[in-house]
Amino acid sequence: MWSLEIICFLLCFVPSYQQFPRLCATQEALRTKECCPPWEGDGSACGASSGRGTCEDVVVSAHPDGPQYPFSGLDDREKWPLVFYNRTCQCTDNFMGFNCGDCTFGYFGENCNERRESLRRNIFHLSRAERLKLVSYLNLAKQTISRDYVVVTGTYREMQNGTNPMFAEVSVYDVFVWMHYYVSRNALLGGPGNVWTDVDFAHWAPAFLPWHRAYLLHWEHEIRKLTGDTSFTIPYWDWRDAQGCDVCTDELMGDRSTQDPSLISPGSVFSSWTVLCSQAQDYSARGVLCDATEEGPLRRNPGNHNRNLVERLPTSDDVEFTLSLTNYDTGPMDRSANMSFRNTLEGFGDPRTGLGNSSRLGMHAALHVYMNGSMSSVQGSANDPIFLLHHAFVDCLYEQWLRRHRPSPSQYPESNAPIGHNSEYHMAPILPLHRNRDFFISSKDLGYEYTHLLDASQKLAESLHPSLDELRDVWPWLLLAGLCGGILTIAIAAAVLTTKRWYKGSSWLRARSWKHAFALPERQPLIRSNEIEETNQHNYQTTM
Repeated sequence: MWSLEIICFLLCFVPSYQQFPRLCATQEALRTKECCPPWEGDGSACGASSGRGTCEDVVVSAHPDGPQYPFSGLDDREKWPLVFYNRTCQCTDNFMGFNCGDCTFGYFGENCNERRESLRRNIFHLSRAERLKLVSYLNLAKQTISRDYVVVTGTYREMQNGTNPMFAEVSVYDVFVWMHYYVSRNALLGGPGNVWTDVDFAHWAPAFLPWHRAYLLHWEHEIRKLTGDTSFTIPYWDWRDAQGCDVCTDELMGDRSTQDPSLISPGSVFSSWTVLCSQAQDYSARGVLCDATEEGPLRRNPGNHNRNLVERLPTSDDVEFTLSLTNYDTGPMDRSANMSFRNTLEGFGDPRTGLGNSSRLGMHAALHVYMNGSMSSVQGSANDPIFLLHHAFVDCLYEQWLRRHRPSPSQYPESNAPIGHNSEYHMAPILPLHRNRDFFISSKDLGYEYTHLLDASQKLAESLHPSLDELRDVWPWLLLAGLCGGILTIAIAAAVLTTKRWYKGSSWLRARSWKHAFALPERQPLIRSNEIEETNQHNYQTTM
């Protein structure tokens, strides 16, 4: 059944939209620095004729950044997206997208006026059919080349200020791999080996949680458009107190290969996956960007990691301590931040003391190191589909903290955070544009909820969901079996009654001569007469 659906998806999927759309990857667009493609619905730029949006100048924040990155004008991500575009679509109402052709998160329908809340569920509460669908969607995204967007493979300077565009085609899945690489890569200062490593526009600072929240929402959004399944949500892996990689089975994210423990089992579709943008040291040594070519198979060897760096997987106590921290971020707002919820959840604050620059990594970072493969490189970690399940639970904990502490918007820093992390900064390399502050809000305001955060009765109902689904799938067979059993019982009863009547009507069977002809001599009765009454009173089989 699922194979037929997958074939249908391959033939009939809806095109997806994301950063660097093809219409904005031309000499003309780069020369004019304008990315305002027409909306297909009316042919006007940004759907202006239909009131969906307009082409406007990009306004960036003038607030100062922290001291961690002491340069200016060297990196294409600075003041995103001004190096590439200074005019983009600004959408109105509930419209979203680089051409205002989509609905903002939480809204659906042709006019984006249907409000709906989606539910992200524990992966172990999915039915077998839902797990199969998840794996099928992931593989479909990995195998489908995007029709509508490309990724950048050279700096703006290498493109000769746009006269020589340098872009590459990638799959729907791999554009998100590239996004995570590009936002976290080293800054290229010019020439081989000349890089600045203490910079990351989505990690090690306040935007870590808002950026990954936007990232997951866009990924979810693209899968829905690719498959036509608007109910799809990313499941999460609750890794608290886990003794190993619970999701590393061939039914889910792939077991370990018996031939090479660092590879995925041939019984999993993920064994055929290849990775890209995973060789950060090589790019830095050559002073270049990832060129989006294949770099070998997906690798994972959970548990065989450096135990001096990660002692164990996070526990429930680690999570509870992290959630108890009242300040979102503190001090320099980097990896040295003390008693910072963000820094402790990210893994650089000790989950037992809250002190930053911990010698051992915890929480989010511990999972990456534990996987000991493609997941263990920051820039290449999104190659492993476990990345999505892992970050969905990190986002769930972020949401739990927001609901528990209800921080004011002012808790998110307006200035002096590391570059890319101030509240007004646009998230690189995402188009349409989002500011970090836009995702320092509850998931409910963005149209989704987690089963982990439901009340007790709702959690119980959700945990029973797989069993109920399996029962729903088999109940017609159970009903058929019951009917067949009933018919068989009636047939047997009818046969017995017929035989009894036939026996009573046959005088030759009652003839004593036949009885005595086959009788054996009986020296002692099997049951004495005085025991017959007792047997009739206590033998449950006889009574029944």
